[in-house]
Amino acid sequence: MSFRGFQKSVVRAPQQFKQKFNIGEHSKDPVFTDAERRFQELEVETKRLHDESKKYFEAINGMLNHQIEFSKAMTEIYKPISGRMSDPDSIVVEGNPEGIRACEEYEAVVKDLQDSLKPELEMIDSRVIRPANELLDVLKVIRKTATKREHKKLDFDRRNATLKKLQDKKEKSAKDEKALWKAESDVEQATQEFNYFNDLLKEELPQLFRLEAQFIKPLFQSFYYMQLNIFYTLHEKMQHCDIGYFDLTLDVEEAFMKKRADIQEHTEKLTIVRFKTSGQKKPPPKYGNKPAAIEAGPQPAGLLTAGSTSSPQDLASIKYGQPQNDVVENPPPPYSAGLKSPMSLPLGSPSSPGLAAIAAGKPKPPPPKPKPMRLSGAPAVETVTALYDYSAQAENDISFRAGDVIEIVNRTQNENEWWTGKCHGKQGQFPGNYVKVN
Repeated sequence: MSFRGFQKSVVRAPQQFKQKFNIGEHSKDPVFTDAERRFQELEVETKRLHDESKKYFEAINGMLNHQIEFSKAMTEIYKPISGRMSDPDSIVVEGNPEGIRACEEYEAVVKDLQDSLKPELEMIDSRVIRPANELLDVLKVIRKTATKREHKKLDFDRRNATLKKLQDKKEKSAKDEKALWKAESDVEQATQEFNYFNDLLKEELPQLFRLEAQFIKPLFQSFYYMQLNIFYTLHEKMQHCDIGYFDLTLDVEEAFMKKRADIQEHTEKLTIVRFKTSGQKKPPPKYGNKPAAIEAGPQPAGLLTAGSTSSPQDLASIKYGQPQNDVVENPPPPYSAGLKSPMSLPLGSPSSPGLAAIAAGKPKPPPPKPKPMRLSGAPAVETVTALYDYSAQAENDISFRAGDVIEIVNRTQNENEWWTGKCHGKQGQFPGNYVKVN
């Protein structure tokens, strides 16, 4: 904007403010208002026609390019997985030669299709996009004329307001008379300028609308026939596309299920597809396998061997109704016939018949009483023990190490789902198959 234009903008600012908030008197022309509304719609729709035609042109080109890139990606997937490149004799082809050949044939078909469609796409650019762009340039010039008409209208209203203010003044001085004469001259000039642009637009905008209809009709017709040519070429090329790798006699869904077979079931059985882990190697179980004696369950009281005797003091230490902890600090080592039980205290010789006779004659103790409930009446806190390390993968996850005890807040009956718990003072989610319920 030039300095003179800036000065005019400052002078017109008060009148623009009054017009925006409907203060004072303003000139209105219903005929021009209706024509301007139609002109605004023409601007919007022409811009939309230009943009959508260009998007269609780019979409057809993009579709063909994406098809070629898709074929290249499939070729890379089908490439064979070989052994050591330094030893040619060790190379064993494990790829899919038929699939690679099919991808190459498909890529050749799409490239031929791209060459066939190139003239049609160039016609869209020359017969639709460029004319729409030229129409936009014409509308921009008309918009400048409408803007100038709006400026002249502001000047006209401003001059009229000044003249009316001087005319309403009862006692006029010589200075007021001089200002009144100048205001009348300004109003006359503003009226001529405003009427010129206002009448010009009122007269020529309807002609533009008629010409616009004649312009749009061949444009739309050309776009329609070019689309038909593109679709026909696509259909013809793809209809004669005969790649032996594909079985076109089957239904699309049926062919897909036949190719897939049971791959999905095998994939879902893999542990690595369930949770995002920290990438660390899974540690072995903390205490190893259970001893064979524990897995076999409790033995009858009379089946005691000489190598696994127990003292009466140890037997007496198990009191009736005493709760026993499930978590063992130092679990027993695996059973060995040559070693005595860690709880055994020999009273005499290892083969003493007296102890076996006492144990056989002693009746089996009754089952222990249920564990006593807490005095407060609150439910017992459920805990789990971590089997493996886990690093938080999201903001709501918690991290822990193997052997950490986690307090359960909420869990399901399925260990393959996410549970909620507390560990190290933080509450969050963690995978259920990484822990063991205590």
